[in-house]
Amino acid sequence: MYDWIRQECEWLLRIPPQPGPPPGDEASTRIFRAAPRYYQYLLALWGLGTLFTVFVVAPLLILPVLGVLDQQKAGSAFAFLLWLVPFAEAALMVAFRVFRLVVLKLDFDKRWYVVTDRSLRVREGVVHVSEMTVTFANIQNLSISQGPIQRALGIADLRVDTAGGGSMSPRHGASQTMHTAWLRGIANAAEVRELIQARVRRLKDSGLGDHEEERGGTRQNFSPATVSALREVLAEARALQNAVRG
Repeated sequence: MYDWIRQECEWLLRIPPQPGPPPGDEASTRIFRAAPRYYQYLLALWGLGTLFTVFVVAPLLILPVLGVLDQQKAGSAFAFLLWLVPFAEAALMVAFRVFRLVVLKLDFDKRWYVVTDRSLRVREGVVHVSEMTVTFANIQNLSISQGPIQRALGIADLRVDTAGGGSMSPRHGASQTMHTAWLRGIANAAEVRELIQARVRRLKDSGLGDHEEERGGTRQNFSPATVSALREVLAEARALQNAVRG
């Protein structure tokens, strides 16, 4: 049943397929997914929202209607229409909560975190699909955050801050920036952070992708392997130039 609903929602919402790997060596690509316990975490939040709807929102909507009904004649057409109002409201609330449950499952299934040796790509969302690619040369900070329920479930969120993280994205509000990527609900947040940090260090040590350009005549440091490769390219260019002149 869920597979059919998923396929229909993918077609209706035009959900794109699995994201391709970001720039980098495909042999180094590693794919991380949200942990199954993250789905339990989402279910817990959905359950709390449903309880709030049933015991707070629903009474606030239905009780005033019932109060009006007490003042109407039982057999009048107006009273009959008023009787339909609470049932319609209840049906709409149930339908909305079921829809939220389906979207919640889809959001879990369609969440991707792809890491290469040079960059990171994060895909999340189903109604609003968000895909963000972060190059390791621009990463400034990696931090792990956990709430009480997340600690109990053994999951965490990994936050990746990049250069220029002070500008706000109006779509997500003040807590979300255009220069912040989130790997939500992963069970091995510390391992993923260490992997990204190691690849950031390796990239910067090689002199590739380092955005600290030469300033004031200072010389940029390259690894011996990079210098050797550049010398080979220079030698081939000179040989080609001499062949053309000859």
